[in-house]
Amino acid sequence: MRQATTTTGGHPVSTRSESAPAEAPGPGRLPRRLVQLYAGLALYGASSALLVEAGLGLEPWNVLHQGLAELTGLTIGVVSIIVGAAVLLLWIPLRQRPGLGTVSNVFVVGIAMDGTLALVPDAHALAVRIPLLVAGIVLNGVATGLYISASFGPGPRDGLMTGLHRRTGRSVRLVRTVLEVTVVATGFALGGTVGVGTVLYAVAIGPLAQLFLRVFAARPAPVGSVVVATGQPERAILPG
Repeated sequence: MRQATTTTGGHPVSTRSESAPAEAPGPGRLPRRLVQLYAGLALYGASSALLVEAGLGLEPWNVLHQGLAELTGLTIGVVSIIVGAAVLLLWIPLRQRPGLGTVSNVFVVGIAMDGTLALVPDAHALAVRIPLLVAGIVLNGVATGLYISASFGPGPRDGLMTGLHRRTGRSVRLVRTVLEVTVVATGFALGGTVGVGTVLYAVAIGPLAQLFLRVFAARPAPVGSVVVATGQPERAILPG
């Protein structure tokens, strides 16, 4: 009996047995799933903002966003929205199908990031920046569990990766690595922050996401209930 997996931060996360019936949430769970979706996306943006404030290294795609923000003079949240929309356009030749979570991801994460950055005062002391870094990574794991468990579709960057995986036949891990090395290198060249936080994020986000995916996973609907949305993609990653 094989297990279907969800990859989060490059780490496989077991979800359900392939021989078991699909576990689709019933209609009564739709409000909960919507709350999970938007709470997760907003928290993801807020947690990313804490990593920006800590200044000790960002997650890969935000290294690129910060570098482009330095280049253009736009806020990092606005750049995140523009990049997300541009990546979503790349889904067309890859024949990827966006969901509510995909489109919401483009806007909510960037808006939440800029809103949090406007509210949180600048941190200069290392004694403040380290807790901000740790809090940002942990909350990012919580956000990942909330967002993915809602099962409304992957983020635009995740869909790009899974689409390339299907079209090229290369492994998810290889495609993800190539994409993230490319965006980190480009973002760093443009002025994005790479540091100990980038490494700590890469190491910690997989186990954290796996933990919170289990915490927030919706219970299966009773037999015979009406399915209102498709289940979680077999391979979803972070919404960033």
